[in-house]
Order: sequence, then C-alpha cells, then structure tokens
Amino acid sequence: MKKIGLLICFIAISCGLKAQADHPNPHYKLIGQGSVQSKNFYLLTLLEHNASVRHLLETDATLSGIAASRSAALKSSLTDCTDHLCYTQKLKLSDEDIKTVSDRLSALYIADIAVQTLVKNDLIASGTYALYQKLTPKEILLKAWEIEAAGINNTISVYAEGKKPNYPLIDSISFNVNAKSFDTQMYNAAATIFDGTKKTKLFFEASLTAALVFLDINERTDAANDEPMELGINKAAVQKSKTVNWSRYKYTVILVPGAGPGPSGMALSAEGMLRCRLGANRYFEGLAPFIMTSGGKVHPYKTKYIEADEMRKYLINTLHVPASAIIVDPMARHTTTNVRNGVRLIYRYGFPFNKACITCTDKSQSGYIGTVMGDRCMKELGYIPYKLGAKLSDTEQEFYPAIEDLQINPLEPLDP
Repeated sequence: MKKIGLLICFIAISCGLKAQADHPNPHYKLIGQGSVQSKNFYLLTLLEHNASVRHLLETDATLSGIAASRSAALKSSLTDCTDHLCYTQKLKLSDEDIKTVSDRLSALYIADIAVQTLVKNDLIASGTYALYQKLTPKEILLKAWEIEAAGINNTISVYAEGKKPNYPLIDSISFNVNAKSFDTQMYNAAATIFDGTKKTKLFFEASLTAALVFLDINERTDAANDEPMELGINKAAVQKSKTVNWSRYKYTVILVPGAGPGPSGMALSAEGMLRCRLGANRYFEGLAPFIMTSGGKVHPYKTKYIEADEMRKYLINTLHVPASAIIVDPMARHTTTNVRNGVRLIYRYGFPFNKACITCTDKSQSGYIGTVMGDRCMKELGYIPYKLGAKLSDTEQEFYPAIEDLQINPLEPLDP
C-alpha cells in the first residue's frame, strides 16, 4: 500500500509538472533584456544561450554543414556579386534549408533531453508561441523555427531588397535600392556580416545576423524602444504594483492609444493630448491604479518621437499624474497592437490577468475598437487579442486580456 501511495503521489506530481510545462508560466522571466533579437526571434535566442543545446547543434553534422555552406556562399559573394539582390540571396534561408533544419530539430527533440527541456521549460513557458499551445511540444518547436526563419527572410526582403512591408508609408526601407551606391553599401554589409559570422557553427547565425544588421542600418530597432522597460521607464509603476490592493479598483489599467503627431517635428498632436486628458480624468476618478500609454515611433515616416513616451511626459508635466501610475508601451504601431502589447505588459508585470481593463480614446477610435477591429486583428494577427466587455461611453470600452497576446510575430520586426 505504501508503494502504491508513493506511485500515486509521483504520478500526481508528474502531471502537475506536465501541466505547468505545457502552458505559459506567469513567473517565467524572458531572457535577452528586451533586445531586438529576443523580441523577434526568441527560439533562436534560446538556442544561442543554452550551452547544452548550442553544443548539440554545433556538432550535428547536418546543421553545422548548413552553417559552413552559408559561410562559403557569403564569402564567394564578395567576389562574385555585382548587385544587392545577389548578396541577399546568399543570406536568406532557402526552403530546402528550412525543411532540413525542421527534420533535424524533430529528430533531436525525440533523442535529446536537453532539447525537450528547453522547449518545455523555456519556449512553452515563455508564452512566445502561446497561439500554438494546443500542439505537442515538438510541433511547437518546429512551428517556432519555421516562423522565425520566415521572419528572417522577410526582414532581409524589406530592409535590404526594398520589398513593401504591410504598412509602406511608415515602415519602408530607408534607402534607394536602385542607386548604384546601394550596391556598394550591400557589399560592405555582406563583408561585415561575413567577418562577424565566418567562424560560427550555428546554422542560423549568419542569416540572423544579417536581419539584425539590416534593421540596425535602417534605424529600425523599434522593437527595443525603451528596453529594458521594467528596469527603466516602467520601473516605478512596476514597483508600485506590488503594493496595490487590486480589489479597490474596477479596472487593471486605463489604456490610452497613441495618435500620430502628423507633421514632422511635432512631439504630440492635439488628438494625443485630448486622449491623455480623458485617460487622466478616469484615473483621478479612481477607476484603475495605472494609465498605460501606447504607441511607438510611427507618424510621420522615420519620426524620432515615441508616442507613448510623449504622452507620458504630458500626463506628468501638464496633467499632474504621478509617474508611478504610468506604464508605457513604446512599440505599438497600429490599434491592433495597442491592445495586444498592453496585455503583454499586464501579464509580464504580474498584474491581475482576469480583471477587466478599459480603452480611453476619441469617439471614432473607440467605436472602431468596439466593432470592426476584430476582423482586422484576425487578418493581421491571426487571432483577436481581447474579449470585449461593456461599452461604457463614446470614448470608453471594456476589454479582457487574452493569453494569445504573448505570441510574437517576427513578420512585423518593428513591433513583433
């Protein structure tokens, strides 16, 4: 009987561990300090940082062979290529390579406990692929690899070839790809990437480095705006949250989406100021302990102003909202990700996840959030990042967080 009792106990504990491993863990701490790489390519970041798995990948004959072939192709491009498209084709991951890597990762997952542990305790626990949490761990690993490989190729296409992004008026390449000087610049970029990765044995390193270099020279490192936020711009609010009596408040946060400044040189538009005033009114009424401002470097093209930061300044300096009551999301570029990014911060900072929040904005945008925005979210994100609650007024709309919001999107590298 004692042995049976111990067996039942072991099974119960094992089941409990499995349940934790198969779902996002709210206590999990993301690695990478909010870098552009970790925001866009969390699986590849994990593969780099985990010593056991990295060694496994570097010593695998097939995978290290891909790394060697990529390095050789990049080296030859420095003498053989005469236009920018030639260089980029040497840097992108081919369909054949992506399929080969998927097959090897599948086999390594089955054979090696270190890979299994990384997937369950880091990749799944992080929530960065929460949209696929109903798949098996091995399927999630392969899905994450394929998505991040597509993200690398797309980033190179947009920021080294001039392919149009989803929002070309604000997210396009910074250079004229038809200029002869651009071909020279691409030679210099390829030479730099080769110099930095020529000794790597990681199959993805050269292509990943290329994607990050092209984002950097285009001044498109928006994914890391204000990072690490929890240690900087959001530190006071995060510290305050640990002492908040949440039962005193109807809502977790008052989300104030950004309104693009418009003309070049303008830090905050009139519409942005008005939205801040509405949010401040609700805050001083005591509806929530925090206001969350949301908006990145969006309008006009290549603006230097971060909407969320400028709204924060206005709330503090003009409307006298305490700095410790303001959280910023400095990445969102569209209304769809205002909500998504806000939910991510609520989750990562340990705020109540099942409690309602409200958006506070102008009548037009509030109506859009409460009606047709769900269709756009399905088209662009593949899911709806909230559950709508009550419509409180022409300017306020309740919403509830969705765990799928933790899903990263490497196909939108400025706001993944």
